[in-house]
Amino acid sequence: MHTQTVTIPQRFNGPPGSANGGYVCGLMARLIDGPSEASLRAPPPLETPLTLTRDDQSIVTLRHGETLLAEAKPVPFALETPTAPSLQQAREAATRYPGLRDHRYPTCFVCGPGRDDGLDIFTGPVEGANLVACTWTPSADLAGADGTLLPEFIHAALDCPSYWGMPHAGEPALLARLTASIDAPLPRAGEELIVIGWPLTASGRKHGGAAALYHGDSRLIARAEALWIEPRP
Repeated sequence: MHTQTVTIPQRFNGPPGSANGGYVCGLMARLIDGPSEASLRAPPPLETPLTLTRDDQSIVTLRHGETLLAEAKPVPFALETPTAPSLQQAREAATRYPGLRDHRYPTCFVCGPGRDDGLDIFTGPVEGANLVACTWTPSADLAGADGTLLPEFIHAALDCPSYWGMPHAGEPALLARLTASIDAPLPRAGEELIVIGWPLTASGRKHGGAAALYHGDSRLIARAEALWIEPRP
């Protein structure tokens, strides 16, 4: 059994007042070897001591007192990813990011255009393809002492693009589950990367999307499949 106390800084918010879902999934995934499936149960508060626990079966939980906020487990993962667009195509797609005009959560750490310390992952439609894309150059404050990105920011980067790649994008939906795998050594801060998102399936209030992260030369770094759920009226 491994237990630690974590506090999620205000900077890493998703909706106002709660943590970004992908970042939370990444915090739990750090305690799991290989691909992980993380499920969000309640909005994680910011600037609040939380309890992160991994049991002997590698089941990870995040709690606020007795309230279960999220849980994660190791899983097999076979998501196939599309060929990455070129850096130029991704740069051009970012200019068509719909969240620049209309964004439900403009201060989201990952994809919100209303802040100056976020990831600025602004995925827009790629011409001639059923996916969205942008480039992302991670800043040094997202990296460890050796200059490589911390893995929780990889998971964060795969969160919102899976939403913007769906036909439902722009309508209310909350991340319920993120299954992710980091498939290559972590990239370094300052490198221009490519992020993409694309749709999977939809059924009623449930919507499936996927995302992937690549080096600028199209080598795959990480991939994720997400479940988004429309809130009840």
